[in-house]
Amino acid sequence: MTQVTVSREKFSKVLADVEILVEDVASLFNQDEIVKERVADINSDPSIGKSETELDAYLQKRGVKIE
Repeated sequence: MTQVTVSREKFSKVLADVEILVEDVASLFNQDEIVKERVADINSDPSIGKSETELDAYLQKRGVKIE
């Protein structure tokens, strides 16, 4: 097996990049839990689940000019 020498600076950069990628993958696998929490939040307070379009329509009905 061939030995490879890597500077501490380059190793630190690669390690930091790998840590970021691992966090991204963990976040992707955790999406179900994030969605469940968001749905629970919306169910407890439905007003936070409105889209911008729905809010604009609501405000226009109340006489607010939307740009």
